[in-house]
Amino acid sequence: MLVKADALKGYSLASIDGDIGSADEFYFDDRYWAIRYLVANTGTWLIGRQVLISPYSLDGVNAAEEKVYVLLNKKQIEDSPSIDMDKPVSRQYEGFYNGYYGLPNYWGGPYMWGDNPHIVRDRSRWGLAASEAKGWDGHLRSSDEVTGYHLAALDGEIGHVKDFIVDDETWAIRYLVVATKNWLPGKKVLISPKWIESVSWEENEVAIGLSRAAIKAAPEYHDESLLTRDYETGLYGHYNREGYWV
Repeated sequence: MLVKADALKGYSLASIDGDIGSADEFYFDDRYWAIRYLVANTGTWLIGRQVLISPYSLDGVNAAEEKVYVLLNKKQIEDSPSIDMDKPVSRQYEGFYNGYYGLPNYWGGPYMWGDNPHIVRDRSRWGLAASEAKGWDGHLRSSDEVTGYHLAALDGEIGHVKDFIVDDETWAIRYLVVATKNWLPGKKVLISPKWIESVSWEENEVAIGLSRAAIKAAPEYHDESLLTRDYETGLYGHYNREGYWV
């Protein structure tokens, strides 16, 4: 199911033995544009503390009940490595985190999830969990931080990042929702991360190899609309690109 990241904010987090708080934001990597952690606001349960939940521990989203299911118990979460939310998430911290939960390192292989292109929750297939392999290097970015970044087309600025659309099975970011109101009044369009050519984290800008005219003519996206495969097929066809589902 494709869900908006902004819509997930505030969803309650249901652990094995009770609610642990609510979803706050997400951290994703700047190589695969995959969600690596959900930031949990633990509210009055762990006062003043935020914790990270890996997608390996997420068991789906219930939009009707505004709930995300977490395959952990409260004691596991309470004893998990603490994090300073004022500092970037370091690879050293991720190593401690994975070691605590016994998770494989997503950076320890050639695919989005290490040795696998998709999340594998069967521990017997993980190989050396939390291995010491260095793998590829990358940086984690906050969904709140990147919201508002400018989108630069081949021939000039076209709008800004408004939201993200996430696949809650693979936890890949499928689309950036771009608001083009400064150039195309009232219109929103979707851009796949695979079409991004570069990101300037210093200048808060996402560069894409498409013209403003091509983006202008793209199928419009409405927040209240369901993302159907027919819509996605039309979107990819408009840009003459192959769909991620192929």
